[in-house]
Amino acid sequence: MSLKHAILILLESEPGSGYDLFKRFKEGLGYFWNAKHQQVYLELKKLNEAGWLEFEEHAQETRPDKKIYRLTPAGHTELLRWLGEPVQPNKINDALLVKLFGGAHTSLDNLRAEMDRHLAVHRKTLDSLLSIERDYQTLSAERRQALRLPYLTLRRGILGEQAWLAWAEEVAAELER
Repeated sequence: MSLKHAILILLESEPGSGYDLFKRFKEGLGYFWNAKHQQVYLELKKLNEAGWLEFEEHAQETRPDKKIYRLTPAGHTELLRWLGEPVQPNKINDALLVKLFGGAHTSLDNLRAEMDRHLAVHRKTLDSLLSIERDYQTLSAERRQALRLPYLTLRRGILGEQAWLAWAEEVAAELER
């Protein structure tokens, strides 16, 4: 997968400016696919040059003109092509796991401090995901049905964070022995 396909997915749902897309990215896909602000704008330019996007410029009084992007038929075709292809299972590069693996070469205090930093991030992420789930549960049955597939990605995130926190308890217990 690449950022271009994430952008095509977002634009398939609703046209938007680069800022709109970055915001929607962070609120949804950003939990499982990372992109920086500049990367999104650079990719929009490439997708437009490839003929997969088009845009309309909207004048703004106090800022530069805003470009509202939407998929072209070619962009829609590319999205469907990509959706029809198998994707590779995710492989992780996790520096924390490397550090823990080599933990015999550092102090237990260092490992505990590192785990505490990561624990705080994972707790915060889980809280955020659970908040999104609570909001989802308050939606009408029709709206929940329309969002059932994105909800499954939310559930994966929740279960992943819960599993990470359970694993962190095992690590903490071992580091205390």
